Amino acid sequence: MSYDAVLFDNDGVLVDLVEYDVLQRAAAETFRTLGVDPHPDHVDDIAVGVTPETLQAICTAYDLDAAEFFALRDSTSSKHQQQEVHAGRKTLYDDFDALYDLEHPLGIVSSNQQETVDFLLDHFDIGHLFETAYGREPTPESLHRKKPNTHYLDRALADLDAETALFVGDSETDLIAAHEAGLDSVFIRRPHRADADFDTEPTYEIGGLHALSELTTE
Repeated sequence: MSYDAVLFDNDGVLVDLVEYDVLQRAAAETFRTLGVDPHPDHVDDIAVGVTPETLQAICTAYDLDAAEFFALRDSTSSKHQQQEVHAGRKTLYDDFDALYDLEHPLGIVSSNQQETVDFLLDHFDIGHLFETAYGREPTPESLHRKKPNTHYLDRALADLDAETALFVGDSETDLIAAHEAGLDSVFIRRPHRADADFDTEPTYEIGGLHALSELTTE
């Protein structure tokens, strides 16, 4: 198969994941900043994997404006993730240098905040490698657009004028989004996915980024 671009999820593919408690602390701080003492379950609900329905239900329970709350949640989460980068606990994977050998246009499609994606590209001085890079806007509407929705994938493909791109991810939502967008998918089995078994089959499975050179060579 000939591909005209390669797209990547970011966290868990190009850069380390942060520990869950980092995101949990950020969620708790968001509530405290707004003068709310939340139920611990609501902190967990907001920390990661938040859905539009959960966001609205929690904001209704505490009489919070959903747009204001979520913008603060995203900025606080990004701040905590940036602190992890500065502390050396969130870094590029050791095989990131494999991207320098790829001759295709490259892009990023992440469900993390755009602020976090932009920070990582700048901090690690890797922005020049990618012709496009999408994260989420800090709005409740972005929760409807994130993967497995193809919204950001479609925008990246349009930016690259690509039709037969590969999408490299580490989650089932990545695989579903790729297939819904008509793309071949690559599941990278990082250590945190060592035992993962998904209902959605990837087009390819790899153990590291260096294997991409073989997949993208005509």
